[in-house]
Amino acid sequence: MIPNDKLDQIGQRFEFLEAKLASGVAGGEIANLSREYAELKPVVETVARYRRTVSDLAEAEAMLSDPEMRALAEDEIPELRERLEADEQAVRIALLPKDAADARPAILEIRPGTGGEEAALFAGDLLRMYQRYAETRGWKFEVLEEQQTELGGIKELVARIVGEGAFARLKYESGVHRVQRVPETESGGRIHTSAATVAVLPEAEEVDVKIDPQEIRIDTMRSSGAGGQHVNTTDSAVRITHLPTGIIVTSSEKSQHRNREIAMQVLRTRLYDLERQRIHSARSADRKSQVGTGDRSERIRTYNFPQGRMTDHRINLTLYRLDQIMQGDIDEIVDALTADAQAAMLAEMEG
Repeated sequence: MIPNDKLDQIGQRFEFLEAKLASGVAGGEIANLSREYAELKPVVETVARYRRTVSDLAEAEAMLSDPEMRALAEDEIPELRERLEADEQAVRIALLPKDAADARPAILEIRPGTGGEEAALFAGDLLRMYQRYAETRGWKFEVLEEQQTELGGIKELVARIVGEGAFARLKYESGVHRVQRVPETESGGRIHTSAATVAVLPEAEEVDVKIDPQEIRIDTMRSSGAGGQHVNTTDSAVRITHLPTGIIVTSSEKSQHRNREIAMQVLRTRLYDLERQRIHSARSADRKSQVGTGDRSERIRTYNFPQGRMTDHRINLTLYRLDQIMQGDIDEIVDALTADAQAAMLAEMEG
């Protein structure tokens, strides 16, 4: 059973926030209180459902001593005990520590790995998969940097995804995505294996990372498009090098001013992510959670086109509906990864 005093504290905090917001608060404070209220509301609803089930079960067990009600109680009790177990688990999950970055926009980076032009084409397929997923959830998908190959594949893609739960839903996508299929560039019909890497980072704000102007070098250079008639010949592209870490960020939109903004935004995000990874590594030095290790060199998923199969190797999940997945229908995968991460966290806290 979950301690009642802990549940009471949550209820009291929620009532305080409700009263505070109803009474009217100053502009700066209202945003923080509203955010906390919105985060706490589903937790309070889950706790209320659990407490109703506890009460219903107590009433049913009390009815056992009444000869007239005994048969009814005996019918209800097994179902109520089963519901109580599910409700208690839901409360435990709701009370898990939240990742402070979950509510942030996500920065998505996709790059081809091994496999040459076929890897670049697959990187483009992954881009479209995430774009369609963002559409289904009503998120805004903004491409910040895109470099294409002659055949329309992706050399590099950086995008910003804004919407409720964007980073929380996409954070387990980081890693190596492997594809097995007959490439469009292959005339012999042989199945090739190639890969693309995906990184999903929580967007950093200026207050998160202070960048010393002395520690960066900013170069302007000529932008280049996919080739041929698409070549962009303006000198507007910006490359920023962060000297202490060696991180290099480029942006090649038409406006040099906008490129500088984009490059600084992506650099801040990568530096913020480096710090998050450092803290995570320190906390998990003596253990390695199955999902969300942050190791982006880890092969996480295989997309097998001849068999219409997708396998996520971290949780041994195999689905035979690859067409729908490539169209952005990835909720089942995301839900399974989230549930596995929650189970690992619960086991760690209770172990």
